[in-house]
Amino acid sequence: MTRSILVVDDEPAIRDTLRWCLQDAGYRVDTADSGEQALHRLRTEPSDVVITDIVMPGIDGLEVLGRARALAPGTAVMLMTAYATVETAVEALRRGAVDYILKPFRLDDVRERVDRVLARPGRDRVPVAAEEVEPIADGDLLGRSAAIQALRGQIARVAPMSSHVLVTGETGTGKELVARSIHAQSPRRSQPFVAINCGAIPEGLFESVLFGHARGAFTSAVHASPGLIASADRGTLFLDEVGEMPLHLQVKLLRFLEEKEVWAVGRTRPARVDCRVVASTNRDLGREREAGRFRDDLFYRLKVVHLHVAPLRERREDVPLLVEHFIRLFNQQLGTQCRAVEGPALRALGEHDWPGNVRELRHVVESSLILAGGREAITLGDLPADLAGPVSPRSLRQAARDFEQQRILDVLAGAAFDKKEAARRLGLSLASLYRKLDGKTP
Repeated sequence: MTRSILVVDDEPAIRDTLRWCLQDAGYRVDTADSGEQALHRLRTEPSDVVITDIVMPGIDGLEVLGRARALAPGTAVMLMTAYATVETAVEALRRGAVDYILKPFRLDDVRERVDRVLARPGRDRVPVAAEEVEPIADGDLLGRSAAIQALRGQIARVAPMSSHVLVTGETGTGKELVARSIHAQSPRRSQPFVAINCGAIPEGLFESVLFGHARGAFTSAVHASPGLIASADRGTLFLDEVGEMPLHLQVKLLRFLEEKEVWAVGRTRPARVDCRVVASTNRDLGREREAGRFRDDLFYRLKVVHLHVAPLRERREDVPLLVEHFIRLFNQQLGTQCRAVEGPALRALGEHDWPGNVRELRHVVESSLILAGGREAITLGDLPADLAGPVSPRSLRQAARDFEQQRILDVLAGAAFDKKEAARRLGLSLASLYRKLDGKTP
């Protein structure tokens, strides 16, 4: 089943550009020119992801966010705005937005964010608000390898303690699932689990979003906000991609870790917050420290316990079990009846290096089931070309078309979505630009 996305914006150029970009990435994309139209679409046909502008006539993006969560709790909502303020960022995250995109944006960045949201374990749960942790069921910690068995044992020993934990590993290995597993096995399991993606918060809003602010602390601070750290009181705070945190705020985080007190912007007294911190990163924090981008003292304060999630290429014996798990999962979701993977296909899966790790494997299994067309076994021909064997002439032509499409979209974004200006920069007529965007090569 192709994942569906609803793009909501009152500017036609932005709607069209995002539609072309995300369709090119393989998603089914619908658009709406107002909040009212978006809600009508969601009532009749829910989407996996809604990407909505905040500032629109009539029903604005924040109201779309709130109503979308009520209409379709499984829908992930991403907000975009050209008018970033602390108030809207905090409010968006508190209401359950999964991401906050600033205009002008890079199209490849939007596409990566959508991919990340749809690949997130338990994506139908609110990632930045207090929530009950669901059972581990997404496959990221499944495996018979020594590395995964050791990791499960480490989690079991660490979870009952109150020590802070640093989880390292490549993108797609399941670091957030490790954090959720620690929380689920800890004495804090009935209290909030608050996940904060440090790479998704605009730098200018970082301090107020995390630590809160007093009313009137700055121009846009119309209301006081306790901040997201305070939301984790008595629970677990998960700082995803902590290596993205600005250096000047690392001092403030260090003070919180040492004193368990949060100093909100504009307040004269701190607030006590008791929470356990689990941080994750795919960066080499040793190099970051040497380069002066990450503080030594914060590194050692976070790394009381260090857990590392091995990449999939180092535990290839886990691939068959993970494939079996994902086949069962997608059989339920897609209504397919696949029961096996033929030998050549399984060997190809086992020999692949998996740069995207378990997340990439999950996408490959889903894609292969769809291409299998209802057959009971996945064959070598159902796998992506880079797994199945040498690149065919057709795939080379497709690669050229993909490159051309990406170049056009990048120029469109650089031209502020002005199609006439983009056509001029590309040396195309406006009619040719439209044909290429619609996938029709003259």
